[in-house]
Amino acid sequence: MEIRRALPQDIRELLHCLKMKSKYAVLLVFVISLVIIEKENNFISRVSDKLKQSPQALAEANSTELSPAPARNGSLASLQELDAAFSQLRSHLYNITLQLAADGDPGPRRHVLLMATTRTGSSFVGEFFNQQGSIFYLFEPLWHVEKTVNFLPGGASAVGSALVYRDVLKQLLLCDLYILENFISPVPEGHLTPFLFRRGSSHSLCEEPVCTPATKKVFEKYYCKNRRCGPLNITLAAEACRRKQHVALKTVRIRQLEFLQPLVEDPRLDLRIIQLVRDPRAVLASRMVAFSGKYETWKKWASEGEAPLREEEVQRLRGNCESIRVSAELGLRRPGWLRGRYMLVRYEDVARAPLQKAREMFRFAGLPLTRQVEEWIGKNTQAPPDGNGVYSTCKNSSEQFDKWRFGMPFKLAQVVQEACGPAMQLFGYKLAGSPAALANRSFSLLEEAQPAWVT
Repeated sequence: MEIRRALPQDIRELLHCLKMKSKYAVLLVFVISLVIIEKENNFISRVSDKLKQSPQALAEANSTELSPAPARNGSLASLQELDAAFSQLRSHLYNITLQLAADGDPGPRRHVLLMATTRTGSSFVGEFFNQQGSIFYLFEPLWHVEKTVNFLPGGASAVGSALVYRDVLKQLLLCDLYILENFISPVPEGHLTPFLFRRGSSHSLCEEPVCTPATKKVFEKYYCKNRRCGPLNITLAAEACRRKQHVALKTVRIRQLEFLQPLVEDPRLDLRIIQLVRDPRAVLASRMVAFSGKYETWKKWASEGEAPLREEEVQRLRGNCESIRVSAELGLRRPGWLRGRYMLVRYEDVARAPLQKAREMFRFAGLPLTRQVEEWIGKNTQAPPDGNGVYSTCKNSSEQFDKWRFGMPFKLAQVVQEACGPAMQLFGYKLAGSPAALANRSFSLLEEAQPAWVT
């Protein structure tokens, strides 16, 4: 008290003012707390009233009858009854979602990656998505990246290239097509280029407004097949990508599934990955025809017994099979980040039942299968014999998928079976124990596909 008297008058007045303000502040906080508590009690009361009525309301919404046990003392229905009611509501909403999709509602934006290797039928399967009018489809956009970014052989460079592929792929899925300008040669001027690889394999790049009027005296290295278009305007292509409801890409240049985890976890993407595989014996047979110059040693050894295979060539084959197997095993293990985002498909199953497999792939991707896609599949899987070119996507698929086995020397099949045995076992490809077994059509080289592959 004596110390307080000793304080100057102005300081005593300041302390008194602060004391009064603190009292008012405490009172104000108390009043606000009462208001908040009262509002929360009202909210909880309203929610409780709604929950009391929920079984009946849900029953009316689903046109079903529920028979809950009589509530005691006006209490809420049992948790079991509420669970049943909510389950019925979820089922009802799911049926409505399917009906909307069937009626043409595209639903949420999806991103689909068709991941394969060369000569596995990926161009044919990619057409399923290319034919869907609401999908912006790109055919092998990473071709430019592979041609531009040169890495030295070795593990570190392989990892480096995979990271570059992944980052470019992410931008493309987000419709940032300008990223390709860093890899197209010559560099586009004014966002115009006549050099986008296989432009004609993407309907979205050959339809209006992306298809601009043709320009005289401009050489188009990659042009649209069914109509004349001017150089590709990347700005118009990016805008078209954003207008489309979904995005799908096909690439044979990404083999390490684990590198795609950041894309799967990116909140801007709803990515579904379809890994397409094929019997490695069929893949080698197809590559020896399509890329004849790169397989001269294989052909001479198989036909003449000359120029014995170098160990590095067999090792390259083994390495390719192992990278495919490792990615597939990761996907089939269903780690948390990949659960519901991965599907394994064998080309042979697509060739035998293309429409059925297309439905499974579209269902997995959360996309409606349109009549246009069904009609294309029917038309392009019953092709005449002269429609089965090396690069054709129009084939009599049920007759073509195992045609390779009747022209492959057995000793060549043995090399593949030895190098790719673990992958073949995982994918359900049977080993041929003799030349007769290889050439015997009644002897199936396929095990039945496992249900886990399509979930």
